[in-house]
Amino acid sequence: MPPEIDALLRPRSIAILGASADFQKLNGRTLKALLDKGYSGEIYPVNPKYREIAGLKCYADVSELPQDIDLAIIAVPAKHVPRTLRVLGERNVAAAVVFSSGFAEIGPGGIGLEEELRSAIRESGVRVLGPNCLGLINAFENVMATFSQFSLGPTPPGPAAFVTQSGALGTATAGSARRRGLNFGYFVNTGNETDVTFVDVMRAVIVDPHIRVGAGYIEGLKDGRGLLEVAEEALELAKPLVLMKVGRTKAGAKAIASHTGSLAGEDVVFDGVIREKGIIRARSDEQLLDFVEIAAHCRLPAGRGIGFITRSGGAGALMADRAEELGLHVAALSDEATAALKQVVPVFGATSNPVDITAQGLVDPAIMRESLKIVLSDPNVDIAVVWLAFTEKHADITVQTFAEAKAQTSKPFVVSWVGIPDAALARMRDYGIAVLRGAEPAVDAVVALVRYAEARRNWLADKCARYTLELPDLALPARAGPVASLDARALLDDAGIPTVPTQLVKSADEAVAAAEHFGYPVALKIESPDILHKTEAQGIRLGLRDGDAVRWAYQAVIDSARRYRRDARIEGALVQPMAQGDAELVIGLKHDANFGVVVMVGLGGIHIEVLKDVVFRKAPVTDREADRMLQELKSRSVLEGVRGKGPVDRRALTRMISAVSRFGAAAGERLVELDLNPVLCAPHGAAAVDWLMVLAEPRPNAAEPRQ
Repeated sequence: MPPEIDALLRPRSIAILGASADFQKLNGRTLKALLDKGYSGEIYPVNPKYREIAGLKCYADVSELPQDIDLAIIAVPAKHVPRTLRVLGERNVAAAVVFSSGFAEIGPGGIGLEEELRSAIRESGVRVLGPNCLGLINAFENVMATFSQFSLGPTPPGPAAFVTQSGALGTATAGSARRRGLNFGYFVNTGNETDVTFVDVMRAVIVDPHIRVGAGYIEGLKDGRGLLEVAEEALELAKPLVLMKVGRTKAGAKAIASHTGSLAGEDVVFDGVIREKGIIRARSDEQLLDFVEIAAHCRLPAGRGIGFITRSGGAGALMADRAEELGLHVAALSDEATAALKQVVPVFGATSNPVDITAQGLVDPAIMRESLKIVLSDPNVDIAVVWLAFTEKHADITVQTFAEAKAQTSKPFVVSWVGIPDAALARMRDYGIAVLRGAEPAVDAVVALVRYAEARRNWLADKCARYTLELPDLALPARAGPVASLDARALLDDAGIPTVPTQLVKSADEAVAAAEHFGYPVALKIESPDILHKTEAQGIRLGLRDGDAVRWAYQAVIDSARRYRRDARIEGALVQPMAQGDAELVIGLKHDANFGVVVMVGLGGIHIEVLKDVVFRKAPVTDREADRMLQELKSRSVLEGVRGKGPVDRRALTRMISAVSRFGAAAGERLVELDLNPVLCAPHGAAAVDWLMVLAEPRPNAAEPRQ
């Protein structure tokens, strides 16, 4: 990790500015926690009120501190923070945690002070966590750089790192984890992120060899592309990232012109982009801990086959239903596995999946152990869930049963132990066995792990294809705004994106001539830079079968356009041969403020705004990733053929999606949005019959955006 971030997270010396000898006060807790937990580095309290605190020399002013201290903890009034940072810079302090509040979080009154703080950070060279933050805990090295009361309780190190933008919710989540016996090796609250961001911290902790899983809470993402870089590194390291992000229903992007723009709300883009990168999204703090639990203690499953072993037929049915709802395969057990189970499971139990070992499993723990081994040995099973409840009397031998089973299999399993005794939970933790709180949460966590494993396999399999993706050499027009249809078509054509033949006409006679050139039937559409949605202006006529129909249609779309917008600039009409297709899709591009250019695919035509069945990815994507986008559509069965129609040309469609994504990656910040809607998909080939491209003004001397 960068040396300044290393100094922040793993300091060899800490100065506490505003330290108090009263350990009951907020500014006394940090020193107390450091002393109680046995921090081994040097500690330098700073407060003019004291000569010493707890036997440590106390400095009257920052300027008296020794040189080259790693970390300063700032607990002084907000107005003094910028000056303090500048002095710390003179003492060569590498990093600081700013507890102080009163900056941008309080509104207009604090924004100016935060700008002053930014200036002080730049001038001093000190890296700053905060302001308005709880600080951090590094449990591996007993770094308690926080005023949170959480630090005064047990803080044993664990395999997960938790980075949170919310101090209160973050502490509550950490407290819930501690009650579960799930320990965080790192706890970091980033506060206002005036300097050090969520991404900076997650990038640093995920590479720590002690950490097996990264967890985070996000309220506002400041560096989406940086987050994706961290996710890619985590994929290489096989370390899952589990994130909880608020704002699922808040639109983060306002439509400018296209369907792609109107559907590119912050959350739907976030979901689609992180999915490719293997980031697991949790809906709540409890689910986040479930996902961290399973990611920290389970091997990655090789597929979607799931087996269930239960002491309750009802629990088994509940879990099987949930698994199928979420796309897992409730494995059909082989004849060999079924025969072996019949030798173990009581005759009044069930040997199909879910396997019900009945309450007899309480009397004979070997039934549980052997049943689990048999189910996991089945080639159709990739991961298993064991359900049991309130086993107090036989808890010790039950724990030992699971420990033996884990030692005898290479496949992962999860235990859903309702009402597990505290002592049994602690022992299960010692054995590294994932324990969850109920049947449905266990299945949800398995689904998260399965999806992560698939994402990682896909990411590694696509590595060569990603490196060899070629971006087109674009000559975009300098003018901002909507691009004329024929100019846009030429750009798409050069990028290998198929469109139907199109001719611009400026009179009814020219329209008839174009129609006779293409052959009937034809479509006729208004062409105006001021009318971006032709359908809304009644500017489209389809299935025109002769010259008279074309003449009438030309005048009709001109009149409709003028009624729709009297001052619209009318450049004529577009004539196209009627294209055929068994399915309509939309493929689009949007420049997202967080992630750069993203590509979208969804059900097209007039249905897109109603059904909103769309999938997003960061551009560019490989052909195989494009195919996975199609597989995520709820309406994907349309592509496979319905009501007598054959399947569409999936290969042509995935090539087209990839080509569009590469166009977007090449266009970068110049591209505001691109909409190909509809794209007609046939058994042989796919082509766009309508398109809208909008460009931004060129930025002189602008650096190329990260793609």
